[in-house]
Amino acid sequence: MECIEVEGGASLRGTVQLSGSKNASLPMLCAALLAQGDHVFRSVPRLRDIASTLKLLRHLGCRSEVVQSTQSDVINLSVGDVLGAEAPYELVCEMRASVLVLGPLLARLGRAKVSLPGGCAIGTRPIDQHLKGLEALGARVQLHHGYVDCEAPGGRLRGGDVCFDMVTVTGTENLLAAATLAEGRTRLLNAAREPEVVALATMLKAMGARISGEGTSEIVIEGVEALQAASYEVPPDRIEAGTYMVAAALTGGDLTLEDAPLAQLEALTSALRKAGAAVEALGPSRCRVTRSGPLRPVSLTTAPYPEFATDMQAQWMVLMTQARGESTISERIFENRFMHVPELGRLGAQLSVDGDTATVTGPTPLEGAVVTATDLRASACLVLAGLVAHGVTRIRRVYHLDRGYDDLVGKLNGVGARLRRVRE
Repeated sequence: MECIEVEGGASLRGTVQLSGSKNASLPMLCAALLAQGDHVFRSVPRLRDIASTLKLLRHLGCRSEVVQSTQSDVINLSVGDVLGAEAPYELVCEMRASVLVLGPLLARLGRAKVSLPGGCAIGTRPIDQHLKGLEALGARVQLHHGYVDCEAPGGRLRGGDVCFDMVTVTGTENLLAAATLAEGRTRLLNAAREPEVVALATMLKAMGARISGEGTSEIVIEGVEALQAASYEVPPDRIEAGTYMVAAALTGGDLTLEDAPLAQLEALTSALRKAGAAVEALGPSRCRVTRSGPLRPVSLTTAPYPEFATDMQAQWMVLMTQARGESTISERIFENRFMHVPELGRLGAQLSVDGDTATVTGPTPLEGAVVTATDLRASACLVLAGLVAHGVTRIRRVYHLDRGYDDLVGKLNGVGARLRRVRE
């Protein structure tokens, strides 16, 4: 099993080139199923989840070519006129985002059979909102033997109003893609406002879809008969950017981030400034993060965009272990996203959890130890903790990191960190 060893004590200084967004790339790749032809995706991050998605798309009948460049990949994806309608368990179980083929397949073929998804064990993430929405568009939905089996009577979905009971990013993305080929108008109410939803809508409009309202809680889609393949640019990864911003503040460093989507990071930027870090915009997509004084405690609550992202909660917790005083972090998105707390405790952090709220007392000297990553963002949090721990921290099960961070070890070492991959 591969591990990452982190030798603590380094102050990070230099420039980090950010990669394309994982959470934007996956729905964009799945949405290509909507149109026959040759699609081109630029600025695609090199991630395990991307490879898994391409494997699934090849199973469905697509051809893919990955062209590597210095900083990112270009993916040429050829979608044929004949596609398979079934996404089997063995290709779906590792990654929850695989459910994003459901909407495009159903819209394109009039039928789809997709295994219930897997992914990080950060809480129950049912797809009931996806299925409720598809039923509102006329689909017949059955669940049996671990599969979702959907059919559009007459071979085509019909437009309608979909009101989500809760904000769901993947649910919004699945219904957005499905509605592009539905007959008539669809309204998505209480839709997710995340930048990744906007990126998907931008792609779909490049394919010929008629969409308005993306980035708001009401998205309107006028269905069209067919879409066309096109070329797309994957936007930068705001969670990767946020992770390096926290790393700079945590280590008292000085990092410049290239291709940082600052407009999408206002909640984090505000919290960092309250905590004592300086965040300087050097342009629309470039920033500098520094810290010279002590860290101050800042309490926060995770919530849907544009509020503080649940995907930054674990990283923020590490930062607060080094702040002078007590802070609280309330997790309102996933009910099981404090699994990193016991592992941080192994490093010496003073933490307690009561329901959906964690209390952090600092500053606490952290000591290197052997810890186990439980999910993607918990993996990043443990790497950050290792940066300020005394001695060496060994992190097990780091395959989670490869799902969502493009060359984290290389990028951190490039700005002064001391990390290495080892085998146990």
